Amino acid sequence: MPNDLIVTGATGRLARLLRPHWPDAIWLGRGQAWPEGRGGTILNLAGVTDPAGPMEDNVTTAAAAILAGEQRGARVFLMSSAAVYGAAEGERSEEDTPAPLSAYGEAKLRMEALPGAATILRLGNVVGADALLGRAGSHVTLDPVAGGGGPRRSYIGPATLARVLSALFATAHLPRILNIAAPSPVAMDALLDAAGIDWSFGPPRANTIAHVGLNTDRLARIVALPPADPVAMVAEWRAA
Repeated sequence: MPNDLIVTGATGRLARLLRPHWPDAIWLGRGQAWPEGRGGTILNLAGVTDPAGPMEDNVTTAAAAILAGEQRGARVFLMSSAAVYGAAEGERSEEDTPAPLSAYGEAKLRMEALPGAATILRLGNVVGADALLGRAGSHVTLDPVAGGGGPRRSYIGPATLARVLSALFATAHLPRILNIAAPSPVAMDALLDAAGIDWSFGPPRANTIAHVGLNTDRLARIVALPPADPVAMVAEWRAA
């Protein structure tokens, strides 16, 4: 990890999973002032995911991070989302045209269009910060997909994410946009099994998409990625 790392969005679910890996970073919550003369690297996690929340916060907080980076000569990384791609079948690469379906995805796309120097990180699901495991109740119902099994989505464990981000912070020249996930999508039922969460299939639905993921070839050329192992990912979450 670089010296003087500033991370915004300190109270969010993702920040809580990353914080143990970067104990020396400066963690900024909503309304906290930027520290004077600190921060060689800025990671902006601040934003809103709740559909009822002010989605424009995803843009304004990123703009503040870019401005802070310009003022102190820091590198800026903006955490975007796979939601900018929409939900088409298959794996999306950084060259694909975004087609967000949600207000959250649209706000993240507006964030990506902000002027200024920043690296855009399009993040898949993080185990423990996602809706499947991070908000799981006593029972989860999955949509079955054609051919059997549950939907497959791109995930990454929190410890692996921290390691990948640290490697990116230390890499001098990066593409402007990078997908962030394990190398291949994983079955959601396999994650639930690994976590010991009770689940069952619901009735088939015609609009269920079997396979949605991120192509990580560009990322793999920069940092080594471990296999997409549900058991290992859940273990990282439990350890956090």
